[in-house]
Amino acid sequence: MMIKYERPTSLAARWARRIARFAFGLFVAAVLAHRFGPLVTPNFVALAALSTGLAVLAVVLAIVGFVRLWQVAAVGGIASFVALLYAVLPIGVAGFTLGEYFSKPAIYDVSTDTVTPPPWIKPPDVPQGWLKRPREVTPEDREAQIAAYPGLTGRRYDGALDRVFQGVKVVAEQTGIRIVAQEGAENAEADLEDMAVKPSDAAPADTDPDDVPIPLSRPQMVPGDMRPGRRSTDILVQGEWRTPIVGFRLDVLIRLREEAETTFVDMRVASRYGAHDLGLGAAFADQFLHALDAELLGIAGD
Repeated sequence: MMIKYERPTSLAARWARRIARFAFGLFVAAVLAHRFGPLVTPNFVALAALSTGLAVLAVVLAIVGFVRLWQVAAVGGIASFVALLYAVLPIGVAGFTLGEYFSKPAIYDVSTDTVTPPPWIKPPDVPQGWLKRPREVTPEDREAQIAAYPGLTGRRYDGALDRVFQGVKVVAEQTGIRIVAQEGAENAEADLEDMAVKPSDAAPADTDPDDVPIPLSRPQMVPGDMRPGRRSTDILVQGEWRTPIVGFRLDVLIRLREEAETTFVDMRVASRYGAHDLGLGAAFADQFLHALDAELLGIAGD
């Protein structure tokens, strides 16, 4: 008489595949809704954490499925393997995020000028939800930034303010910064004595001069009216930048200051949500300043 062996089926492996597939779909949907849709960062972080938790549960069940396959040859090896594949994405992203969280300082605002940072034109103020953070940046935060990012410094260019301002606008467009406010842009207007006049456009010497407006002196603002980190001759450019894949929002401020025959550029970057920017602010500031160096190649100073 022939005996037919019936292999048991691993329910753990089947549930592992179902849960991992759901976790993968939830994570992808959250990323797309956050990057291109209305999902705000606090809700995205909550959904990503839920997806990671489900993926971890699926991995545990998949391991149980492999153990059952080894011990009693239970059906479910393929289901367990598929579950691990689905779980790689949310768990991998969560692992990378935790690595950045613990290896970078817990700050959300970085500046190339840690003594007198450029002031916001429109201070970012959005509901933080459950991602609470301090409202003010403390001196301890600036010290933590200096220790973690000692190379994050401003740039000095041996060029006029208007030339550097044009370069900043070009690089801002190339890097995807959306400009939301400007102050002091009139300081970059060319002086009358710097404007070139074509000989063909000049009037004959024997003609009477036309009536021309008398240039007025640039209005000087009272120093007491200036915010800390702001001078009347400065140019401030504020914008918003988003990370390419996930779409985290960062507020960006660029300050241009004319000093003698040079122009100094400082930058400030702050994450829109949360008390930790995972190093994104310093990385973007460094990327922008290097791109500005390339744009203004030949006039970069110290």
